[in-house]
Amino acid sequence: MTSLPKGRPTYCVIDLAALRWNFQQVRKTVGPGVKILSVVKANAYGHGARQVAKTLARAGSEGFGVATVEEGIELREAGIRAPILVLTAIYPEQLGQLIQHKLTPAVSDLDTLRALEKLLCKRSRSLKFHLKVDTGMGRLGLLHSEIESWLSELSRLKALKLEGLFSQLSHAEDEKGDYTQTQLKAFHRVVERFREAGLKPPSIHLANSAALIASPTTHFTMVRPGLMLYGLYPSPEMSRRLTLRPALSWKTRVLQVKQLPAGSSIGYGQTFVTQRESRIATLPVGYADGYHRLLSNHGAALVGGKRAPIVGRISMDLTMVDVTDIAGVTRGDEVVLLGRQGDDAVSADEMAGWAETISYEIVTSISARVPRVHKNSQEG
Repeated sequence: MTSLPKGRPTYCVIDLAALRWNFQQVRKTVGPGVKILSVVKANAYGHGARQVAKTLARAGSEGFGVATVEEGIELREAGIRAPILVLTAIYPEQLGQLIQHKLTPAVSDLDTLRALEKLLCKRSRSLKFHLKVDTGMGRLGLLHSEIESWLSELSRLKALKLEGLFSQLSHAEDEKGDYTQTQLKAFHRVVERFREAGLKPPSIHLANSAALIASPTTHFTMVRPGLMLYGLYPSPEMSRRLTLRPALSWKTRVLQVKQLPAGSSIGYGQTFVTQRESRIATLPVGYADGYHRLLSNHGAALVGGKRAPIVGRISMDLTMVDVTDIAGVTRGDEVVLLGRQGDDAVSADEMAGWAETISYEIVTSISARVPRVHKNSQEG
């Protein structure tokens, strides 16, 4: 059995068996001929990058995607040997780290491309890279519409070796929408123009989780699953296409229970006043842990398999829930903030609705002071 943290009983449990299951759903969807670049940026979407990457590497992931050089170095130090693509901005002064740790940069502009090429030539070194093309996201990448002005520069590179070509869909959840189709056509034109110019990077990728599930025409030679690896759906409709298993549960325990008369104020600002005699449980979790303040007087936690509404404002370290209608709640009882308890569950999507955000932010906002406990679901 995996040991739980001692002391403050607020922690996340990451089910490695669920991770493997979700990875297998990706493999079944794309088939054996398409490589999988597992996206583990932002501490593996809050799930713990080191252990998640090790689990996915053993499951067969051909590579990993991170946002920063520092995240890539963390994976190398954890023993990951598969290719690691730094998906977001990289800077010429990081060249030494890229070489030392065998990281692959994504290059999004000509200035960086030229600077890296110049520095590599001076050092008599070479480096693989992926080129990012902007097909309509409006963020990073060389504009697809200006391909004739920058394509010729790629054929003159000596030290930089073109390993991959990719873009980012703006609205992949709407696979049949006009904008998604416009981006897909633009990317196809770029790929074809590359081939005409004699450039044939082995890794061509466009599909994130949403496109991977909804649009097989976006798979190319590589896909970039992120959210779905963690058992979360890009949109509710996609739950009908395949079955994923949420990998993260967020738990704590009741710190104190008190009986309060009607008319009692709960928390800062008197935003909740009891309308009846009530039993209020205080939990050792707050917005410093990533438990959103917008859940105040709005969300709920599971206690004894039943929903206990949050009452009063969530503070930095503490949250109060009303357990008046849940019999026998005492200090030390398990509370599930996110995940399943008994026959009920609080999903990341539901919590995101309460907090007026998206599931991505829910899981990535859980702070570093909340320990992650990694185990397999068959463990006790």
